[in-house]
Amino acid sequence: MACGRPARVPVRQCRAASTPEVELAHAATALRAAGVALQGHERAVRRLARAVAVLQAGGVVAHASEGVWGLACDPFAHAAVAKIHAIKGRAASKGLIVVAGDATAFAPELDSLEDALAERIRASWPGAVTWVVANRRFPAWITGGRDTIAIRVPAHAQARALATAFGGPLVSTSANRTGTPPATTAAEVAATLGGEIDYLLPGATSGRQGPSRIVDAATGKALR
Repeated sequence: MACGRPARVPVRQCRAASTPEVELAHAATALRAAGVALQGHERAVRRLARAVAVLQAGGVVAHASEGVWGLACDPFAHAAVAKIHAIKGRAASKGLIVVAGDATAFAPELDSLEDALAERIRASWPGAVTWVVANRRFPAWITGGRDTIAIRVPAHAQARALATAFGGPLVSTSANRTGTPPATTAAEVAATLGGEIDYLLPGATSGRQGPSRIVDAATGKALR
């Protein structure tokens, strides 16, 4: 079937084999949806299309977000996720956050919640708030074997555009080795992880101090 995915695992919108021109069009549409004016940004479109191609091929992409740089990959590509764990020196049991271009990409998770809670979560996005909710589809190598999943729509236009152009949620974990501070610039990523990632998407953080907050949706307790 399309994308080679079982029907019960909605990863990203499946589409027919594409061409570079079509991928550029998808990238441009994603940037517009994220609120990026495209006039004079043709290079940004090409770079985003290249990043998406790397992700679709099972690669790891470094990208900017609100406060720190992140590492992204397809959450359903086990080898790609294992590569991120190896780069960071992170135990798979700790789980990973997934991000999306908008809340509709998390419909399987949000639709299972009480309406008031789901609306509260949607109202917090785009934003630097990650919510831990019941897992409905993500594999154990993402959840760390738990029955919950951490989800977010970032308040960073390029990060949202990357997920939108990819067509579904992406892993997004800080670009650093475990025990060291997260990278805050592209130069830091290149210096520390450049030889291990597959593509560095040029960009910049939006200036937030530190990573996102993490909140348990069931209890309202702040976990970070």
